Amino acid sequence: MSTDAPADDDAAVTQLNYGSKVLAVEPGGNEPIPVEARHGSPRGLFWTWTAPNLEFATIFVGVLAVAVFGLSFWQAVAAVVLGNGLAAVAHYLLSADGPLHGVPQMVLGRLAFGYRGNILPATFMAVMCGVGWFATNSASGAFALSSLFGFTPLVGLIIIVIVQTAFAFFGHNLVQRFERIAAPILAVIFLIAAVIIFSKSHLDAPPSSGGGFSMAGFWLTVGAAFGYTAGWTPYAADYTRYLPPTVSRVHTGLYASLGLFVSCTVLMLVGAASVTIGPATSDNPTAAFTANLPTLVADLTLLAIAVGAVAANAINVYSGSMAFVTMGFKLPMNTQRALVTVLFGIVGFLVAWWALADAAASYEAFLLLVAYWIGPWLGVVFADRLLRKKRPSLDLLYDTRYVNWGGLAAFVIALVGSVLLFCNQEKFVGYAVRAVPELGDIGAFVGFAIAFVGYVVLARKSVEESQRTYV
Repeated sequence: MSTDAPADDDAAVTQLNYGSKVLAVEPGGNEPIPVEARHGSPRGLFWTWTAPNLEFATIFVGVLAVAVFGLSFWQAVAAVVLGNGLAAVAHYLLSADGPLHGVPQMVLGRLAFGYRGNILPATFMAVMCGVGWFATNSASGAFALSSLFGFTPLVGLIIIVIVQTAFAFFGHNLVQRFERIAAPILAVIFLIAAVIIFSKSHLDAPPSSGGGFSMAGFWLTVGAAFGYTAGWTPYAADYTRYLPPTVSRVHTGLYASLGLFVSCTVLMLVGAASVTIGPATSDNPTAAFTANLPTLVADLTLLAIAVGAVAANAINVYSGSMAFVTMGFKLPMNTQRALVTVLFGIVGFLVAWWALADAAASYEAFLLLVAYWIGPWLGVVFADRLLRKKRPSLDLLYDTRYVNWGGLAAFVIALVGSVLLFCNQEKFVGYAVRAVPELGDIGAFVGFAIAFVGYVVLARKSVEESQRTYV
């Protein structure tokens, strides 16, 4: 049996030395966390998943719902709650698995895709989440610092990238600690801003499209909200794998999903309400949002947007580098994750610099692109959970000879089919959407369904065989 996992003794020594230290570089990469090195409680996950969403990218989903997709505020509420609710359920289930197995989410993905087949979804995550989300959030933080201090967005981008890459370089414990400290502070600032925004908004204003209910706009908003919030699901077990295996699975999933759902939903609705106040007063999206606030609150909100971008990207670049390591690249064990973090910081900076010219349009397209692969990935992963009756062996997760081509086939078929039929982008509109524009963009949900059914049909025998072989 060939594996890429380090020897048990080596893994135990490096992780025990790390323990609960905060100002220490997390050693290793994607190896299992020994039981003796586990620490923490599920309660902290609420703040872990609240802080990264208290930022402008979350707000802008609500802005898009009303300003671009043509919904009224109350229509946006229904669409946002539906999209976020579906994503939170997925996050609940995946987060609850972390303490049981003690490995990153993308390592668990090998169950459904096989060792080699898992490289494709790991690549999607590394590129689209570790780099794409990193660039998107960095841009919003850069605009916030530019509005606050008067320097160019590029200068703000450099500051944001250096700070957030440093957090991710140190790794799990520092990232978790920063999120827990930042979340309550950010929550207070955004709550004050929210009260002011809602006091000035016109929640009963008609849709900006000028008509009644827009089915297309509704499903575009559901897809965008789901794409944003479910974008965190491939990270879920990364932040629960250090918890002791004896913690409650219910509490683990509940605290993680509640932090995600509450923060995303509240800020998206604040963004939707802000559009009803009046036309934007600036091409800088963060300045346009804070123009509705008193000067002191506006300045604090801009600062919170910048800190929120760091909170989000500390997680993005950390988990993106974890996915990269899971692809099987061989680097020195004690530094592999940290080195990849620096690489992602550099690449993410370059992408964000390119996107500064038209950040709003880039973000709108990116939200739906994320959802296109997340839906099929979740379909395959949850179908595997349904078929697998026994707790998987760690040997299976690290055996380079383990294959499950049915999982990869179901993923690719669902991804290609859902995009060709139901994609709704400026540069390409799916064939089904061309015939029925009211469909909006339901590619992620169709992709989930196709992948789920496809996996059950194509991979059932592989799952049964793996459970007999690996005990």
